[in-house]
Amino acid sequence: MNYVLKRGLNVPAVTIVDETGRVLAEEQRRLFRHLAQNGYGADEIFGVGTTGEWNRLSNAERQRVMEIEVEEVRRINAEIAADNPQLIEAWVGVNGKTRSEILSNLDLAIQLGVDAAVIAPLAIEDLKEQDIVRFFQRDITNLLESALPPGRELPVFLYDNADIAAAGQPPHIRTQIVKHLSRLPWVRGIKVSASRRVIGNYTKAALHYKQPGEFGIYIGNAMLIFEMYRPSHTLFDRLREGWRDYLLSDAAPIGVISGPGNCMPREWQKAWRVAWAGDEQLTDVYQDVCERFESICAFDEGGQGVKKTIACVKAALEVDGVIASSAVCQGTKGLTAEQKRIFKDRYQELREFVKGKIDPLWQTTNAKAAGLK
Repeated sequence: MNYVLKRGLNVPAVTIVDETGRVLAEEQRRLFRHLAQNGYGADEIFGVGTTGEWNRLSNAERQRVMEIEVEEVRRINAEIAADNPQLIEAWVGVNGKTRSEILSNLDLAIQLGVDAAVIAPLAIEDLKEQDIVRFFQRDITNLLESALPPGRELPVFLYDNADIAAAGQPPHIRTQIVKHLSRLPWVRGIKVSASRRVIGNYTKAALHYKQPGEFGIYIGNAMLIFEMYRPSHTLFDRLREGWRDYLLSDAAPIGVISGPGNCMPREWQKAWRVAWAGDEQLTDVYQDVCERFESICAFDEGGQGVKKTIACVKAALEVDGVIASSAVCQGTKGLTAEQKRIFKDRYQELREFVKGKIDPLWQTTNAKAAGLK
């Protein structure tokens, strides 16, 4: 394939819905435009992922998000192309609970002309683990070959997330399966929320059939980047770095997937840049900001700390004036009225803190300044 893997910030967009779980199209468009930040935000916008509550939406609503995303990203790219040759890519999750939903969604993705499709094999309820490779080799390959015109390609990325594994499935895709799937020319990488060891296993598996640079790893545990790319100084640090590089087969992940990047796209874009560059002083600054956001998304419930990141991201977008509805889908942990009030105060305090710590260029602009209508 001629597709060139793109480094950088991949933002898994939240899905803006009403109380019934129906997608609010205009507000969804506003979110995509917010993520772009006129070229200073997401490098790839990933719609219909776990942060987008794909497993809480009907398949018809998943497809609505796909259509809205592709159309809006094209508009955004047309506007920023003159000043920014690095256009934003529209990635879509073609995830579904059944093989037929996967194929239907992938077919739509092809028709829409998405930049990349993402599939979570372990989330498919009617697909046994031992049949994953055959499903990709036959069903998905047949669809790609029959639906794509000659000369057109569609890169597909695997999606590994223990939180959405179907009942009876292991938490992570087995290394041997990744090895087999990497033989397929259109499988170009994996988005993975796991430890460094699991990430490294996937890299080693893929390098059996892919050349360096042909298979990209995107980090789902976003906070890992602040330690993974930090330069070493002491002997202990150098030993740790050597072990890290061994686990990763000297092939560092090329992107980060950040859910909080929905409400802080500029901050997370710069966080990725300084971490990748090994700028320790600025890495500390951005790590602190990102950790502070993580901390304000936790609430005490019955003596236990409960994280409600998706609900808080939507609440933050509402505070910033990007969206009017911060409703979450049925099954997602929502905020109580009191928690929403507490979070609003915390988030506004964080915004004030950011003003004194970060260059204005890398502070996410509000809805009006971002050119949203």
